[in-house]
Amino acid sequence: GDNIVIKIVMTPEGMKAVKQLSENGIKTNVTVIFSPLQALIAAKAGATYVSPFVGRLDDISHRGMDSIADIRDIFDNYGFDTKILVASVRSPIHMLESSLMGADVATVPPATLMQIFKHPLTDKGIAQFVEDAKAFA
Repeated sequence: GDNIVIKIVMTPEGMKAVKQLSENGIKTNVTVIFSPLQALIAAKAGATYVSPFVGRLDDISHRGMDSIADIRDIFDNYGFDTKILVASVRSPIHMLESSLMGADVATVPPATLMQIFKHPLTDKGIAQFVEDAKAFA
C-alpha cells in the first residue's frame, strides 16, 4: 500500500533500484548516508527519504548537523521533494537543530525523547501547581 517504504543502502546498485522503484511509484528511504553529496545522488535518483546518520558523524569528529543544513540547502536549491529523515539522533540538541534546519522526520530513541519532558522549570512549575491545588482541597 501507500505506507510501504523500501529501505535501500547508499550504493551505485542501490541508486539504480531507487530510480526503478520511484518510477513505479514505490516509496524509498536511502539509508547510511554520511555526506550531502550522497543525499543529492539519492534525491536525483528519486528517493522519497534520505537518512543521514548525524550521531555517527559526531562520533568521528564531524559535525553531523552541518550535514543536515547542507542537505536542506541543496534540496531547497533544486526543489527536490525528497524528505530528510535525521537518523542516529543522540540528544535533544540534535532534535532541536534538525527542526530549526527544516528536517522533515527524525528517528529518536525513547530515552532521548523522554529527556525533552525533563526541565527544571517544568518540574518546579508542576510542583507549584500541585501545591496551589492543595489550597482548594
